[in-house]
Amino acid sequence: MSLRAYQKAQQRVETPREIEYRLFGQVTRALMDIQDLPRHEIARRMDALDWNRRVWSFMAADCANPDNALPENLRASIISLSLWVSRYSSEVMQKGEDVEPLIDINRTIMQGLASQIERQNEATLQGAEQA
Repeated sequence: MSLRAYQKAQQRVETPREIEYRLFGQVTRALMDIQDLPRHEIARRMDALDWNRRVWSFMAADCANPDNALPENLRASIISLSLWVSRYSSEVMQKGEDVEPLIDINRTIMQGLASQIERQNEATLQGAEQA
């Protein structure tokens, strides 16, 4: 395989940050879709809220892993956010609270991931230009 073919194949593979960004985009879209649903659409509301809660729980579990390379204070913040998301999701279902705060948090995470992806892409381009 030539170097050029390898570089093309490498460009088509998503990075972990890109996968996280895509996942947050999908779950956030699901939350946005339930915002205006009538309260009797319980199954769809539960599915979206549960999906979001599972994403956050997975992130918290990953951050609790001592091998996680993120800074400790960032890991602790993500774990705290995960706990809040879980509690607030229950309030959305039980008390009819607004979904918007969950959407806002996800969007904030997506903005952080987007800036990381941009920095990674810039570094990759610089490395390719130097090669």
